[in-house]
Amino acid sequence: MKITDIKLKPCTMRKEDPNWRFALGASPVTEGVIVSIETDENLTGYGYASATAHMGASMEGLTGTLEKLIPHVKEYDALEMSAIRIKMDKALSGNNQAKAAIDNALFDLAAKSMNVPLNRLFGGAVRTEFPVLRILAIKQPEEMAEQAKILFDQGYRYFKIKVHGDVDLDIARVAAIRKLLGEEANLTVDANQAYSPKDAIEALSGMATYRLDLVEQPVAIHDYKGMKIVTDSVPVTVEADESAGSIQEVAHLVENRIVDAISLKVPKLGGLWNTLIAAQICKAGNIRYRFGAHVGSRLLNAHAMQLACSLPDLWYASEFGEFARLLDDPFEGIDVVGGVIQMPDAVGAGVKPIGT
Repeated sequence: MKITDIKLKPCTMRKEDPNWRFALGASPVTEGVIVSIETDENLTGYGYASATAHMGASMEGLTGTLEKLIPHVKEYDALEMSAIRIKMDKALSGNNQAKAAIDNALFDLAAKSMNVPLNRLFGGAVRTEFPVLRILAIKQPEEMAEQAKILFDQGYRYFKIKVHGDVDLDIARVAAIRKLLGEEANLTVDANQAYSPKDAIEALSGMATYRLDLVEQPVAIHDYKGMKIVTDSVPVTVEADESAGSIQEVAHLVENRIVDAISLKVPKLGGLWNTLIAAQICKAGNIRYRFGAHVGSRLLNAHAMQLACSLPDLWYASEFGEFARLLDDPFEGIDVVGGVIQMPDAVGAGVKPIGT
């Protein structure tokens, strides 16, 4: 299947709440690049490159990286995905978000060429739906509780509370949400590296009173000793996110049992293939894993879902619904209904550009 063209299209989606923020920053939009790989069989595979500043990817950087990689990709048949991954890594180290878009588009193409859903390439689906964990942006405790109640009334039962390092205020955020939602809600927090180890232990010990299921990335990205101290000191499951930005980092976290769980994200790991490897590393080391926030187009979430549905050891709720708070999505085919997202019944990734 000969590649005839690779096109790049900027994708800017407005946030429904322009004041949405978390511990590492704020922006009224979410940005990315849509990669379209066309072939001589009149098939097109799509991938989404996520411009995630705290993971080192800007729009300018993504565009430049993708333009550099395109000539190397075009040397191969579209189904020679292993060779293409090797060539991309030799051509340019790192830059996982850009490589992920190409890898995902190639998987989309491969599944379309076989006229099957993408998950068949990973052994087929063992689940057809996912309960969705929704993120609550940093605001005052009462405001966050009110936003949680709106989502709760829509059917969501899993919530991730963004916090920013003020121990007392962060505990108050969790307390306010638990009080308003009651015991049916499942609560997690995401500090995005905001705490020192001591502050993390103090905060999580206080939050545990309100039945907290999970804390994501409580300390700095490379503070592995601090992360392990927190993991060993609190009654809450501790999960790595920013610290798990490559297969090698996932292996280090698992081998040294630094955390209880790992948040897998297709863009930060460099595509579906690498994410599958990371999941198998977690399984082999008896460390839990789930899929974290794939913030961007439905296209990105659809790719992640196609892999996630084939993994029997997936733990807890995944974050496949953040597109619901974004406007201007150029793709359609999946939606969250009653706090649950269903696998699409279509070939490839299961979504398509609006109007096609």
